[in-house]
Amino acid sequence: MIRDFDPEGTRLPIKLDSTSNGEFPPIPLSRTNRSANRLAQEWATRDATRRGWSRRAFLTSVCGAASTLLAFNVANAAAGQDGGVFALADAAAVDPELAAQKLAGTEFIFDVQGHFIGEAALQPGDPRGQQHFIKDVFLDSDTDMMVLSFVPSRRDSEPLTIQEADAVRQLIEEMEGNHRLLLHGRVNPNQAGDLEGMDELAERWGVVAWKTYTQWGPDGRGYFLSDAETGLPFIEKARHLGVKVICVHKGVPFGRRSYEHSLCDDIGVVAKMYPDVDFIVYHSGWVPGQPEVAYNPGLRRDGVDSLIRSLIDNDVPPNSNVYAELGSTWRGWMREPNSAAHGLGKLLTYVGENNVLWGTDSVWYGSPQDQIQTFRVFQISPELQEQYGYPVLTPELRAKVFGLNATKPYRISVAEVMKRASLDAITQQRLAYRDRPNPHFLTLGPKTQREFWQLRRLHGAAPG
Repeated sequence: MIRDFDPEGTRLPIKLDSTSNGEFPPIPLSRTNRSANRLAQEWATRDATRRGWSRRAFLTSVCGAASTLLAFNVANAAAGQDGGVFALADAAAVDPELAAQKLAGTEFIFDVQGHFIGEAALQPGDPRGQQHFIKDVFLDSDTDMMVLSFVPSRRDSEPLTIQEADAVRQLIEEMEGNHRLLLHGRVNPNQAGDLEGMDELAERWGVVAWKTYTQWGPDGRGYFLSDAETGLPFIEKARHLGVKVICVHKGVPFGRRSYEHSLCDDIGVVAKMYPDVDFIVYHSGWVPGQPEVAYNPGLRRDGVDSLIRSLIDNDVPPNSNVYAELGSTWRGWMREPNSAAHGLGKLLTYVGENNVLWGTDSVWYGSPQDQIQTFRVFQISPELQEQYGYPVLTPELRAKVFGLNATKPYRISVAEVMKRASLDAITQQRLAYRDRPNPHFLTLGPKTQREFWQLRRLHGAAPG
């Protein structure tokens, strides 16, 4: 039985906090973020009263999300964070139909980076376990499909094993949630046994892609996908097994050690060498805490610009076999509209409107619904569109990013998936649940330096 959460309505539906995914130290909220949260709390009381609802009922409605985002707009504009805006009419804060027109949607949402967190990694009292994972992802959010991914580790100390991941998948399959959850296979070719283990991952566990961390190694030394001793044999093995999707963590550096391997310099090289392999760049090269600005090849060597430069230098055109993924990246950009506008604008322009993929890194950040809602209404300012050629974020373009773009590398028929989903038990549960929603509005990852290092010690072989 899932207990009632936050009956007094103290938690906001759009979560601006310092939570990280465990791969980078939590970043404290800026003064603007704190001001935005305070204003949103004030407006929640005001707008709930205008509706005649309790705070909890208001905040679990689309009006609650709209009121929160409108408050964020005011705080952001006051701080000069006006490169992008959450495009909502003021009346959406108290008009459910108007709010739903913007914040509710029917897009096919395919989250290509999800994580299941075992109980040992959570703080006492947090929601946990398989049932809560299903609730966060498939009931409290509009997510239709997810790829369950992994973190780097030694083979004898994996925080999440393929067996545990498959158990979650099987639970969903038993609910007739056919093809709702797909699995990665974790491979680090600079670790003994990983290349040999790819056969079992493909044949026994049916993984749909490979997940690798080029900055990681059992001895602290990373590798490049273009290295003849490690990276190229890995790619060749993937081709041999017929699973030709390689998801590579880039950006979100683990520290100064092997920092060069967190850069995207090798992406363009291997993409040109292997046009039959799809390379999905997790986090898009984003570096937490560093703002994104317009692309300037002479300005930065890391960040999103690292990916763009690698594609340009190797003549890899937009919309080819390199994809940019938004896990943790969009969550970080939600706090900074200027970075969000430049970051999204650059990816859509240089990587391509057909090759930016939706990912959330949830459930480290709790239910991904707030990330979905913010992306549904975010708009790049007309000034930046005109100055840098960034695209307008139309409903059609958002739908591509939310899920349609990922169908190409993962070779998925949207029509078939949605046909199955319209009939499965998860859809029926979602419809019933939405009559009386009970989201917890919590994040599960580390929020302080102390929690971050506790998690690192718990999984000593994890990132860093």
